[in-house]
Amino acid sequence: MADLAFRRALIKLSGEALAGDNGFGIDPETVSRICREIGEVLDLGLQVALVIGGGNIFRGISSSARGMDRASADYMGMLATVMNAVAVQDALEKQGHATRVLSAITMQEICEPYIRRRAERHLEKGRAIICAGGTGNPYFTTDTAAALRGMELKCEVIIKATKVDGVYTKDPLRHGDAELLAGVGYLEALQRKLGVMDYTAMTLAMENNLPIIVCSMFGGSIRRLILGEKVGTVISSAAPGNTYKEASPWTP
Repeated sequence: MADLAFRRALIKLSGEALAGDNGFGIDPETVSRICREIGEVLDLGLQVALVIGGGNIFRGISSSARGMDRASADYMGMLATVMNAVAVQDALEKQGHATRVLSAITMQEICEPYIRRRAERHLEKGRAIICAGGTGNPYFTTDTAAALRGMELKCEVIIKATKVDGVYTKDPLRHGDAELLAGVGYLEALQRKLGVMDYTAMTLAMENNLPIIVCSMFGGSIRRLILGEKVGTVISSAAPGNTYKEASPWTP
């Protein structure tokens, strides 16, 4: 087995990532491609917990802003995360990886209820777990669910996999002089509104000293990160490398 930088990690994916170029819904080819990247680190022996958003199907906050009751909108968003989790489970299992979906909202015909000790046992047995249904409560995002599950399951890092390879000073797709930041402190990320994760999630990570690494979901970046290479942007108390200097930060 390879010498890994981490033994157990939580990978956070946005729901929009599963839509591919369509912008909405679930694109099976894109899901399969993402799962191949995740499968590479599972093959290395990394214990993996996944949290996936539901924005490709339903966004609770934006629907609330248009007049829907916030609690109802958030519950609909939680159900969307279960749909995404089942899609990812199907793709991972077709690639030969044992997987369990654990939902904070009980729906026993589809998936297991989220129970911390059960989740830990699945990880110890080498099964990838997908934590669906958010926290099970309205008014909390999947970012917060990711931070909460990461701490509960004693993960050593949260990996936020995105379409670009880290946090930049500007949008790298529009500005050729955008600078990739190697490291940013928790407080700096909050003060500069880098948007890596929401305030609640960032505060939870900071209070429990759980590092967050933003990197690309493609090109083998997650695998290289797990093998110890310096990949992406690290948000931590140490904040190695660059610190933020620009006035108008940009993050994926």
